[in-house]
Amino acid sequence: MSTDSELIRLSLDQPSAFGELYARHARAVYRYAASRVGAEGAEDVLSNTFLAAFERRKRFDTTVASALPWLLGFATIAIRQHRRQEHRHLSESVDEDALALVGVDDVAQHAAALIEVMRAVARLSPRDRDALLLHTSADLSYEDVAAALHVPVGTVRSRINRARTQLRTATGRGAAPEQERTNGRTATAPIGDCHV
Repeated sequence: MSTDSELIRLSLDQPSAFGELYARHARAVYRYAASRVGAEGAEDVLSNTFLAAFERRKRFDTTVASALPWLLGFATIAIRQHRRQEHRHLSESVDEDALALVGVDDVAQHAAALIEVMRAVARLSPRDRDALLLHTSADLSYEDVAAALHVPVGTVRSRINRARTQLRTATGRGAAPEQERTNGRTATAPIGDCHV
């Protein structure tokens, strides 16, 4: 079986070889796109991703074994073109499977919490949101997210950390207000005459 790099090199002379790359990675690209823009938008993102990759295949770094991070980089760009659809999807959609697992009395509460999280994700900066969702939705490592976004790994770590912090704050899941923070540590609370 050929590696992604070998297929891309081969596709320079035999364009039909690029079809094997599509067969290998279309499902992962589609899943990532669907998590960002919904099923209808994901079809467009998938098409635009592979069209852009095919047109730019000469620029692929053939020392890299997997083309998936490279493809997800193109998908992220295509998703930015669907920003309005993405915002609507993040604001309005609810994961019905997750809600089915919850008791009837809790459905409204969980739906509201899910919508709150989706809106908080939609309010993240595009750079932070892209890094976070490539890591969580597409299940890429920090290194692969860095490759997809063409930024250093440290930048990816910073963006994901910032996004998680903003989400915790926006959803009220950050540090409890009564906790004081000093140099990243929780301050001790007095118990009687001693401190713990």
